[in-house]
Amino acid sequence: MAKDLGAFRTIGELSKELQIKPHILRYWEDQFAMLTPLKRAGARRHYRSEDVEMVKTINRLLNEEGYTIKGARKFLASRRRGPEMVEDAPQAAVMPLPANTDEDSRLIVAELKTIRDQLSRALTAA
Repeated sequence: MAKDLGAFRTIGELSKELQIKPHILRYWEDQFAMLTPLKRAGARRHYRSEDVEMVKTINRLLNEEGYTIKGARKFLASRRRGPEMVEDAPQAAVMPLPANTDEDSRLIVAELKTIRDQLSRALTAA
């Protein structure tokens, strides 16, 4: 039986769910200040839904996208600050352009050829 999405998860439950060993989760708590699960009696960790999302993001950055811990920290910090650019942050995904008609393509190619010719003449004259 699965827990509700908003339910707290213990370190063992989160470890099983995401297939990340508990000692790795504890290490990430030390390395990422924004990862702060609740600690109850006996120092038992209880991860809230936002903590679970943070762990998933950290896991994706480190294990799928190849970030270092320092790079992942910078990325997460920049995301919290807002839109300002951070040196190591990934750039926004390039959105595909809408499909051009043949006429649009011909016009674009003709314009690019004109620009190329103008640049070639300017270089020759220089």
